[in-house]
Amino acid sequence: FGEVDIDSSLVANHSSVAEDIVMVNNGCLCCTVRGDLVKMLLKLMKQKGDKFDHIVIETTGLAKPGPVIETFCSDELVSKYVKLDGVVTLVDCKHAMQHLNEVKARWVVNEAVEQVAYADRIILNKTDLVDDTELEVLTNKIKLINGMAQMKKAMFGDVDMDFVLGIGGYDLDRIEAAVQLNENKETAHCHLGHEHGHHHDHVHDAAVTSVSIVSEGLLDLDEVNDWLERLVDEKGEDLYRLKGVISVNESTGRFVFQGVHSMLEGCPAKPWEDDEKRISKLVFIGRNLDEAALRKAFKGCLL
Repeated sequence: FGEVDIDSSLVANHSSVAEDIVMVNNGCLCCTVRGDLVKMLLKLMKQKGDKFDHIVIETTGLAKPGPVIETFCSDELVSKYVKLDGVVTLVDCKHAMQHLNEVKARWVVNEAVEQVAYADRIILNKTDLVDDTELEVLTNKIKLINGMAQMKKAMFGDVDMDFVLGIGGYDLDRIEAAVQLNENKETAHCHLGHEHGHHHDHVHDAAVTSVSIVSEGLLDLDEVNDWLERLVDEKGEDLYRLKGVISVNESTGRFVFQGVHSMLEGCPAKPWEDDEKRISKLVFIGRNLDEAALRKAFKGCLL
């Protein structure tokens, strides 16, 4: 939301190596410049495609992440040369709560909430400006919105590079690790233990929340495909992220999937070990999630 290029100058002043910084000034990256983003990425690939390790895209503080993510998933030319590694959200611990709790007009989604919801990694910045109680309240608020993202505390945005690069947030072969991490966090918090019941961080309002399902039992893959395709078709606009590892009746017996809004992909994964419990784990992040309906639909896929 600004045509004056200030940020790139600030970044350049703090860079110790000769890096190219490109500023797209036409407006908000998440909407009006989406076409410019595609053109710029293709231009970069054409000029020096073999020299990139990573491309870092910084959006404005008011950006909606969804359209940017969809650019990498839906544009065939872009996806031919680059793939989305992950979404990193920097949270200002001093002021975040007022933005996360800001009341918007009906059907208008809070941008701060969306940025937390889409994140694969969350940096809790400026922790030195809040006390332990404030930080705990904020952390719990973020977990309610996004139970899947890894979080790290920081001051002055100082975190290891490995935390923000090489995430693999959209790699199907790394979905299981991400869902496993989420299950460990949820189990520790809610004492699911051996029950392997259905846990959910759900409140009955229009807030963005996350819903987790952990269950034993064999699933009919055709039924699961029908359910998820129907879900993204009907609720795709409100479904920000979904990931899952499920025990099915076909192929290797293990199937992984992920989705963003109406886009869904999945594939067979490594076979289950003989002594491994076949536990299905699914995570949904979105707006107006109906936990009861999701649980009922999941149960309908069990054999």
